[in-house]
Amino acid sequence: MERLSAKGLSSKGPGALPADIAVPGYDRAQVTNGIVHLGIGAFHRGHMAVYVDTLLADDPHWGIIGASLRRPDTKVALEPQDGLYTVSARDGAGEQLRIIGAIREIIDASADVAPLIARMAAPEIRIFSLTVTEKGYCHDPASGALRADHPDVVADLQNPASPRSVPGVITAALAARRAGGAGPVTVLSCDNLQGNGEIARAAITGFARRVDPALADWIAAHVTFPSTMVDRIVPATTDADRAAIAARLGVEDAWPIVTEPFHQWVIEDHFAAGRPAFDRAGAQLVADVAPFELMKLRLLNGSHSTLAYLGQLLGHEEVAQAIRDPLLGAMIPRMMADEIRPTLDVPGIDLGDYCAALVARFANPSLHHRTAQIAMDGSQKLPQRIIAPLRARAGKGLASPLLTLSLAGWIAYMMQRGDTIADPQAALLQTAAQGQSPAQATARVLGLTQIFGPMDDFLRDLIPQTAPHVARIIEGGPAAAIQYALKGANA
Repeated sequence: MERLSAKGLSSKGPGALPADIAVPGYDRAQVTNGIVHLGIGAFHRGHMAVYVDTLLADDPHWGIIGASLRRPDTKVALEPQDGLYTVSARDGAGEQLRIIGAIREIIDASADVAPLIARMAAPEIRIFSLTVTEKGYCHDPASGALRADHPDVVADLQNPASPRSVPGVITAALAARRAGGAGPVTVLSCDNLQGNGEIARAAITGFARRVDPALADWIAAHVTFPSTMVDRIVPATTDADRAAIAARLGVEDAWPIVTEPFHQWVIEDHFAAGRPAFDRAGAQLVADVAPFELMKLRLLNGSHSTLAYLGQLLGHEEVAQAIRDPLLGAMIPRMMADEIRPTLDVPGIDLGDYCAALVARFANPSLHHRTAQIAMDGSQKLPQRIIAPLRARAGKGLASPLLTLSLAGWIAYMMQRGDTIADPQAALLQTAAQGQSPAQATARVLGLTQIFGPMDDFLRDLIPQTAPHVARIIEGGPAAAIQYALKGANA
């Protein structure tokens, strides 16, 4: 079978695409690059790149150069396809396929970072965007500051001209822009982090100040870091997905993206050197993204983490299976309505409708979103998704039996499956949780200052609220623990 390629977009011969497949509505030869994206993985290709693709017909100056910092697999998959790939939007009503052409070049920076820095230093590049996951910022989740002791940061500070960390790469590119007079640029974080723009700012300026204080001052004057809220469920692509999409296309796509029809992007409108008209593609431009971030992190991501850990313990491999479990199906809407929604105030959003839509999205039978995938990197996620609303409720003297059960699910998961967890703090978490009683494990995990910050009254009070849930999960099973918590929530 032939590969997806540019010739198939207009050809009627071998490799031509069926008429019902949406293709780019612009001449790709006329597109020039304006964005360099770090972390050219599935989420970016199913989210931001789709928005940009929608806009290129009206403004062709925002093509994307994608960069992989750790592995060459995206370049290997997409370069023979001229950067093209398929987005499959699926739900119970069917599937829509669309070919995305916004990515014009892919750089494998894991082999050599110099070409990437050179591209980022070019004057025509006006946005550095990134989806590098929470751990990519090399920051302290408790404080948001750059971790100067991070191994990649230590290595980059010793050799800043050949960086491997995200803060190091962006700092080197900004130094090259400053030296070459390339002008201002925007750093646009699209990761699931509260205040992602501020975290990017702290990591990059913190790194730059250690390398050259004058560069840090230049960054403060010439670089903006708007925060964003991104939302689209993008599971890992499977071989079955590849086969089904190839059957529809009539050509092979080495790395298609499978996602849901829903997508949302809220962006602080604070760009240093212009921007695409993202709002014309459906994005929302605002002065302050914080309320929207909290909404998504707590309601969607917090519920996702709850479904991941308790779902795994109940034997559910996919989110749609977990939300159909009668107990989790009762717990999640209740947790949203009673314990998370009261911590939020989002202008222009009906939170009841938003929560109902989330439950429907979780139950999408066409998305095979693995709970094990969501369970990765819990130390980077739980402080924002679960601990933050718990702290907000504790400040008002409110009990949180379901949120504390969610936290307990994570701790019990580590107690029972700690040898297999994927987490940048895996060694610390394994030492804290494994071989301990539920009470000891809870106290030791919540005492990890690297994750939760210094022990304070809130964390001290949280330990005895959470430990009994952990004990019930370990001793009686997760189903009994959820039943008990739901009774407590109903009392």
